[in-house]
Amino acid sequence: MNLKRRDFIKKFSCCCAPLLLPSCAEVAITNRKQLSFVSEEKINNQAVQAYEKIKQEEKIISSGNNYNALNEVGKRVTESVEKYFSDMGQSDRLNGYNWEYILIDDKETLNAWCMPGGKIAFYTGILDITSNKDGIASVMGHEIAHAVARHSLERASQSIAINIGATILDIALEGALSSSSADDYLVNLGISLPFNRLQESEADYLGLAFMTMANYDNTESFKIWERMQKAQKSNPPEFLSTHPSPKNRIQKIKNWIPEVNARFG
Repeated sequence: MNLKRRDFIKKFSCCCAPLLLPSCAEVAITNRKQLSFVSEEKINNQAVQAYEKIKQEEKIISSGNNYNALNEVGKRVTESVEKYFSDMGQSDRLNGYNWEYILIDDKETLNAWCMPGGKIAFYTGILDITSNKDGIASVMGHEIAHAVARHSLERASQSIAINIGATILDIALEGALSSSSADDYLVNLGISLPFNRLQESEADYLGLAFMTMANYDNTESFKIWERMQKAQKSNPPEFLSTHPSPKNRIQKIKNWIPEVNARFG
């Protein structure tokens, strides 16, 4: 690397530092530092638009026992989350949240999610795994945790940071990185996937806390993954997955329960 390229990287890094360094946030409860410099308001507005589009395109169930159970559990968990942050003097963490729950009629999809701002969806397929209201509360808590921990903002911020870093590295390597398809594989395997698994484990812990605050039986949190493991025909190796392996996930949750009961029970 010649002096000219070295000077460029030094100046480029200095220009980026004021953007990245002051933009570290902290995840509630776990206190993990996270990169966050994407507008939460913008992300939330985009989530609302996407949520409305999904409601128009999917077959939404708006009555019946499953619908009533989902809304009952959702309100109970979110009210407990709001109370916790209010008691901690941190109600501002939930500014802009407008909780909403929909049940999508799709027996083949074993999934649920929560968009930024509190827009929640469950697919009917996951209800065979949740089995009961405690199970619904476990999944509900996990998905709400992703939103409360601002994982979407963190991923968006991380993506920007990775692109900046990759550009700098490519300059240093005189274009060798961009000329090879290996760069995408290495970034995905070495950065993105482990990072996503970290978020999933964090959501497991926070979700366990949230369902416990709402006085649901938190032992269902690992029983769900035992049932999920049986329902899925195969699982990818953990190092190639965005989620922890069911075995590791179950063990971690079991280990966390005594601590969570002591903190939030």
